[in-house]
Amino acid sequence: MLSDASTGSGLPRIKEVPITAPLSWVAGGWADFQKAMLPCLVYGVGLALVSLCLISAILFSGAAGWVMVFLGGFVFIAPMIAMGLYEAGRRLEAGERPRLAELVFVRTASTRDLAYLGLALCVIYFFWTRMAQLVYALSTFTLHKSVIKFLNFMVSTPEGWSMAMTGSVVGAIIGFIAFSLVVISAPMLLERDTDVFVATVTSVRAVAANPPAMMVWAVILAVLTMIGLVTAGLAFIVIFPVTGLASWRAYRALVERPA
Repeated sequence: MLSDASTGSGLPRIKEVPITAPLSWVAGGWADFQKAMLPCLVYGVGLALVSLCLISAILFSGAAGWVMVFLGGFVFIAPMIAMGLYEAGRRLEAGERPRLAELVFVRTASTRDLAYLGLALCVIYFFWTRMAQLVYALSTFTLHKSVIKFLNFMVSTPEGWSMAMTGSVVGAIIGFIAFSLVVISAPMLLERDTDVFVATVTSVRAVAANPPAMMVWAVILAVLTMIGLVTAGLAFIVIFPVTGLASWRAYRALVERPA
C-alpha cells in the first residue's frame, strides 16, 4: 500500500507495511546470508576484530566509563559500516553472487552525499557522548577506572540506578532520531543518485508512515546489537551481516523502486 504523503512531491513513494514485516526482513536477511556466507562472514569477522581491539584498548587505558560510550555509539555508526552488506543485498536481489572486494570497496551512487550523512551521524554521536558525560558527571564524583567498579556503581547504588535510567531514556531518544534519519537514507544513497536531504526526508517519512513496524524494527536492531556488544563483538560475526542484509530488504519493502 502506498502512502498518500508520497504523491506530487517529487519524493519516492513510501509503502505501508504490517507490524510483522520486520520479522520477514530478518528471515530474508538470514536467507541472503546463507547465499553469500563466505564474504559476509569475513565482513563480520573484520567488524568483530575491530570491536574487540577498541574495547580492549579502552579497558587497558583505565577509562571504564568510555566503554559504555563506545558501545552505545556503535548504534550511530553501524549504518555506515553496513554499506558493503547493502551492496551484497542489492547484488543478491539482482541474481548476482557478491564478492568480498565488492563489499569492501563499495561504489555508491551518491558518494558525496553519503559522506554528508556520515558527518551528520558523527555530529549526533558527538552530542550523544556529551550527554552521556553529563549524565555520568551528575550521578557521581568518582571516576571509575575499571569496568567491575563502574558496573558495581551502576547496579548497586541509587545514583547508579538513576544514571542508568536517565542515560537509557536520553540514549533511546537520540538513538531513535538517528534511526529515523538513516534507516532508509543509507541504502537509498547506495542505489540512487540523489542528495542527502531527499534521502533523510524519505527515511523519516518511511518511519512516520509505519510507526508500529518501525518501532518493532528498531527494537529488533537494538536487541541484536546488544547481543553483539555483550559478547565483545564476537556475535557480530553473524549478527551484523544478517541485520545488514535485512536492512536492505527493509529499504526495498518501504520505498517504491525507482522507475
